[in-house]
Amino acid sequence: MREYLKVPRDRIGVIIGVGGSTKAQIEEKGEVKLDIDSAEGTVTIESDSLGILKATEVVNAVARGFSPEKAFRIFDDEQITLDIINLSKVADTPKELKRIMGRVIGKEGKTREALESLTGANVSVYGKTVSTIGYIDQVQTVRTAIEMLAEGAKHAAVYSFLERKRQELKRSQMDYLE
Repeated sequence: MREYLKVPRDRIGVIIGVGGSTKAQIEEKGEVKLDIDSAEGTVTIESDSLGILKATEVVNAVARGFSPEKAFRIFDDEQITLDIINLSKVADTPKELKRIMGRVIGKEGKTREALESLTGANVSVYGKTVSTIGYIDQVQTVRTAIEMLAEGAKHAAVYSFLERKRQELKRSQMDYLE
């Protein structure tokens, strides 16, 4: 199998890592071979194993602004996934896109931090996208919160939603343990 990815050129160095260390870890953990074209900003991933699926997610995560350490969570747990929301699809103008991105980040990054702390997921805002690494329920909660922000919901309403979801998750974990 072979996957072709177009990645931002400014993220190629992060995918390669110091002395090729990140590239080597992706190849080892995913049982894949990476071919990186720095000039074109493309990554080709080849493998005969299903590791190609996780390796593709990891490369996409790093390309979307996550550190390799956070992206490697995808390799470490089968239940961890990557979700990418392209906000340019919900914004009609560049000005509206900038406004929505600002709402997701929040003043001094507080909204993005709240998304992470109240869900346990990792969130990256990069370019025109907001990406999440986490368990499916965490990812869905972050996606809903971002959709609320994009639609103009007040930050307080989004924080209340996140707090409610956090309480629901705690209750369901308690029920599971009993």
